[in-house]
Amino acid sequence: MQVWAVANQKGGVGKTTTVVTLAGLLAQQGARVLVVDLDPHGSLTAYFGQDPDSIAASVYDLFQTQAPPVESLLLATSEAGISLLPASNRMAALERQAVGLAGLGLVVHKALQGLHEQFDYVLLDSPPVLGVTMVNALAACELLLMPVQTEFLAIKGLMRMSNTLGLLLRNRSKPLQAIVVPTMYDRRTKSSVQSLRIIRAEFGERVANAVIPIDTQFRNASAAGQVPSGYNHLARGVQAYDLLLAQLLRKRQQIPHWEDSV
Repeated sequence: MQVWAVANQKGGVGKTTTVVTLAGLLAQQGARVLVVDLDPHGSLTAYFGQDPDSIAASVYDLFQTQAPPVESLLLATSEAGISLLPASNRMAALERQAVGLAGLGLVVHKALQGLHEQFDYVLLDSPPVLGVTMVNALAACELLLMPVQTEFLAIKGLMRMSNTLGLLLRNRSKPLQAIVVPTMYDRRTKSSVQSLRIIRAEFGERVANAVIPIDTQFRNASAAGQVPSGYNHLARGVQAYDLLLAQLLRKRQQIPHWEDSV
């Protein structure tokens, strides 16, 4: 079982879209995929037809003293091969509850240990805030994907994320492979083209070969309640994620460890 996290300290850069699209493509290849929503806003949970404001059991329960078995929290989705570990709005209280408590940074990692025989891939969708759940995502994963919108403010967010990684990885026992994924690219605009150039100049070999374009088909797929690859496999955005997935699967060993490349 491989655990991939999708994270950035800036919102609106395509994290949930990245999780949903890659999950769909992996499932279409026959993989058993678990998607985990670690964001109190619950966008991933809502994507698969669940209401984070009223859901009875969620990731939140794993952080309680009497945590239930993680298997009891999993939900089936309408997509073959994809299961969901949902979020609830109660997760917004985790930061306050975590004050003075030790060991909460490994909750998700420990919970996933019991799922090795059930899934081939676990994709973690993180909130755009450095806190308990993002720390859990970074501790649990072996590969980190960092979507970054190709615009100047998003690049500043990526710089903050890079600094955060440098601090957090000092306490990590094993290296972490990480790759930057440019998203929402519009080659018709000077700003987008220049931003992509800056991202590649700043992060070099840590930038994915694929660049994810702006594509209204992502929004249409969400409205239809389908993964983008199931809604329209020929969409430009889906094809770009297909290229990204090919790099992750076939050239995984070439993705640098973040500690070795910063």
